[in-house]
Amino acid sequence: MTSPTLPQISDALAGAVRSADPAVLRIEARRRIPASGIAWSADGLVVTAHHVVERDDELFVGLPDGERVSASLVGRDPTTDIALLRVDGTLAPAVWAEGDSLAVGHLALALGRPGRTVQASMGIVRAVGGPWRTAAGGAVQRYLATDVVMYPGFSGGPLIDAAGRVMGLTTSALARGTSLALPAQTIARVVEELQTHGHIRRGYLGVGVQVVRLPEETATAIGRKTGLLVVSVEPGGPAAAAGLSLGDTLLAVDGAPIGQVDDLLDALGGELVGRTVPLSILRAGERVERPATVAARP
Repeated sequence: MTSPTLPQISDALAGAVRSADPAVLRIEARRRIPASGIAWSADGLVVTAHHVVERDDELFVGLPDGERVSASLVGRDPTTDIALLRVDGTLAPAVWAEGDSLAVGHLALALGRPGRTVQASMGIVRAVGGPWRTAAGGAVQRYLATDVVMYPGFSGGPLIDAAGRVMGLTTSALARGTSLALPAQTIARVVEELQTHGHIRRGYLGVGVQVVRLPEETATAIGRKTGLLVVSVEPGGPAAAAGLSLGDTLLAVDGAPIGQVDDLLDALGGELVGRTVPLSILRAGERVERPATVAARP
């Protein structure tokens, strides 16, 4: 089989950019150079990076045909650096790749539209990771780290593969000095929550905790070695109302095992807010349950 020539590869990459072009939008939401966004749905939803949306009003979106339209902010999630906008009219939504088709070493293109026309930057995928919790506490199922140069105005735009399919939303704000792309799975979860509530709801118990090794008998019985020792209880908070006290060890929330702090953050998802759920704790060597009504994080 004849290997593709350099001109053929070049033509294929240009074709990939043309394919993705209709879904790449310009985001005017800050004083400096505009940023980029991705058409999420045909009915006007646009996803972009939270950090490039520096105001809540006087937002505008530049369309591929050169038209400039006003936009409204549906909501934002600083912890995953995702913002959701809406414009009136019909958009050409991005075609997202299915599954985990990009691997380390694959070519990738970051696209942006800080001006009227689409721009591109090429590199390779240098790392694939996840699940990952950002420094701000956001849950990311999978991420792509690339060596693609993120030129001014590229944040919030798409990372595409050599076929023009969108692999993720690019951001330079979640990891210092690293260009990351957030996958459709993470974006879809955030978009659904923002559409429903306008923000990301997170559960709250009102406890300070630290990881502690469990007694051997307990560890053997529940199949893990660590729990979370309660080191502070907020007066009047859900945990206090449930009767938790200093020295208790949290083992599970609503049946979800808790062995690390990230386990607790994962368990206290927005779906638990307002619900009364059982907390499994170890107290004075005995396992007991206490019902707690999960509050929304302030």
